Amino acid sequence: MIVRQFISWVRTAPAGERAEATRSLARAWLISDLSEDDRAAAEGALLMLLDDASPLVRRAMAEVFAGSARAPATIVRALSLDQPSVALPILEHSPLLIDADLVDLVATGNSETQCVIARRVNLPAPVGAAIAEVGSPAAALELIENPHAVLAPFSWDRIVERHGHLAAIRESMLALSDLPPATRLSLIAKLSETLAQFVVARRWLSADRAGQIAGEARERSAVNLATRTRGDEMDQLVRHLRATGQLTAGLILRALLSGNLDLFDRALVELSGLPSHRVAGLLSDRGGSSLVALLTRAGLPPSTFPAFRAALDATGDIGFVGTVDGAARLRRRMVERVLARCEADPDVSEPLLILLRRFATESAREEARVFCDQLVAEIVEIAPEHQRIAA
Repeated sequence: MIVRQFISWVRTAPAGERAEATRSLARAWLISDLSEDDRAAAEGALLMLLDDASPLVRRAMAEVFAGSARAPATIVRALSLDQPSVALPILEHSPLLIDADLVDLVATGNSETQCVIARRVNLPAPVGAAIAEVGSPAAALELIENPHAVLAPFSWDRIVERHGHLAAIRESMLALSDLPPATRLSLIAKLSETLAQFVVARRWLSADRAGQIAGEARERSAVNLATRTRGDEMDQLVRHLRATGQLTAGLILRALLSGNLDLFDRALVELSGLPSHRVAGLLSDRGGSSLVALLTRAGLPPSTFPAFRAALDATGDIGFVGTVDGAARLRRRMVERVLARCEADPDVSEPLLILLRRFATESAREEARVFCDQLVAEIVEIAPEHQRIAA
């Protein structure tokens, strides 16, 4: 009887009063001990209110039903398809929306709709993949910053591909501690590309020079990332480098001259197709034909073979780097030794000598930078002691 009176009254009541009455009816449906007849009548009234002319009424219903698993599923689905001001609570919170519903809403909704879905707790991988594929930049940013979202590696890569040129996207992704190394490297490549285009547009550098600097920055970043990567992620990083054309002789030589033998070995395994133990055996024959056969099978240019042979000899004599930071930087003694040996060989190509000279300059600058940083740190440590003595 009460529901019938409500239906009669709601037809002429003001919008604000209808909204409050609808809110009360929705709560009663959820928590009151209604008889079967009254529950059916209440659901019929709520279904009728889906056609109410005022969004205030439908919004009130959405706010009550948004967080409940006991809400009427038919009404929840209808509210999810309403205008954004009504649908947002349902889209962000309702546990009754299945993955297929959310994927369809991402595909057909506007940026605001995509953003609230991206904020959902425990957002499943298929929905995250849909946002990565068709979502707006704002939705992608919400997805990145949602600690409860589950994203597959290909979804991260798709976000980089579509929105990696945007600074806000890059900064949010690079701040993630568990971002896959290959994705991190893709972001760095996007940043390098953006900066190169900027300096060329400003006419600060030529396109060739900007491209060279960007390429060197990508190589340094790849070696640096490799020092912090282990196991399957390392294999994924090497495969990514190969797929993107970055697993070049220059990068592999840089890894060796930095003392990063893990990246060097895995690169040769990837390029040669040989098992790791077989590659290790061939590398042990540094001065013989086995090394040449391995480098040839890996597809590296023969002009670079003297540098690889000299670098492997220097690695055996000088030893390995014991720190992560050390394995990310070119080692000056090793680079200069390889350069001197190659300069004394009349058969070494000029492009290889140019590359080694660039490495020598870079390693000298890096060593000087590290030395100055250490010097400043020592001064800072000594200064408080002097201040105490003076006092």
